[in-house]
Amino acid sequence: MTTFKSKLPNTGTTIFSVMSQLAAAHQAINLSQGFPNFKSDQKLTDLVSNAMNSGHNQYAPMPGLPALNKTIAEKINALYNATYHPETEITVTAGATQAIFTIISAFINKDDEVIIFSPAYDCYEPAITLNSGKTISVNLHYPNYQIPWDEVKEKFSEKTKMIIINTPHNPCGSILSESDMKQLEALTTNTNCIVLSDEVYEHIIFDGHQHHSIAKFPELRKRSFLVASFGKTFHNTGWKIGYCAAPKTLMEEFRKVHQFNVFCVNHPMQHALAAYLQNAEHYLSLSSFYQEKRDLFLEGIKDSRFSFVPAKGTYFQLLCYKNISDEKDVDFAKKLTRENKIASIPVSVFYPLNHDHKVLRFCFAKTDETLKKATEIVCNI
Repeated sequence: MTTFKSKLPNTGTTIFSVMSQLAAAHQAINLSQGFPNFKSDQKLTDLVSNAMNSGHNQYAPMPGLPALNKTIAEKINALYNATYHPETEITVTAGATQAIFTIISAFINKDDEVIIFSPAYDCYEPAITLNSGKTISVNLHYPNYQIPWDEVKEKFSEKTKMIIINTPHNPCGSILSESDMKQLEALTTNTNCIVLSDEVYEHIIFDGHQHHSIAKFPELRKRSFLVASFGKTFHNTGWKIGYCAAPKTLMEEFRKVHQFNVFCVNHPMQHALAAYLQNAEHYLSLSSFYQEKRDLFLEGIKDSRFSFVPAKGTYFQLLCYKNISDEKDVDFAKKLTRENKIASIPVSVFYPLNHDHKVLRFCFAKTDETLKKATEIVCNI
């Protein structure tokens, strides 16, 4: 038998797969994994078909289709008053996860330290580990999930080569304020620390709040990668297409890895997105679209035994069950799936030490019919 040493010895099947399989086995409503159960805009899928029928079926340029990169640059400028050169500072990627993995691979060396904020999306730490880096986790303050900047400053050192932020935040639904971004800017100015800003939910933000992109802050922009996702924005997570933006010197290093990682990204979809993005309403209307769903979900469960702080962004809502059970959140989530026929994600899995605040994450990127059925179940727990 071949013997080997695993690079990820403590990594097993993700909780997303576990809960989705459990939901299928028990015919439960699946509010666990973060994907919509409704169709993408027919106009966009038609544009993809048109691109295929027009012969755009071979390799795309490695950095991305020039027309799409130009449109992305214009979009960022219009939203955040930030200039990125489409040829040298924007790269189209096979989803945001590939962009994140490639950024970490390009810049993190053995024993380099990377600060992440927990509960953290689960792709960050494995990528750091695979590149022999060291993850430094800082817990966001429960229940509002705010960054404790004093603790960040204590853990920041010459070994800190990267900080990963995520706003709006998955799984918490919180957002970073202008003050947060300015504190990050002050902390990293005149250092060798790169900032990776995961902004895949940039267009899903509620209650009149603003999204404070890394691109809005000139000193931060000089040392940062902005990562975005078309899959999250346009209800087609299975397409796995996104992009990143960064200053030329950083992007040159990114592309050195990118070209051997995926080389290029789905060609006909890039043509379709370049055309679809010409109408800004396709993404500017997203906040109101999802706020209606969040409000429908929260109105439906207001008389339940769960407590909650309304999500400020993303399409996830956290619910606390302290008034219902003392069970561990993983056990309680599985129990609800088996017995009550509703699947969620236990938030402790997003912490390195599995901190358990008795909180579950529910995805409300679902049809109104699905959400109404879900709220009936929640109210009966």
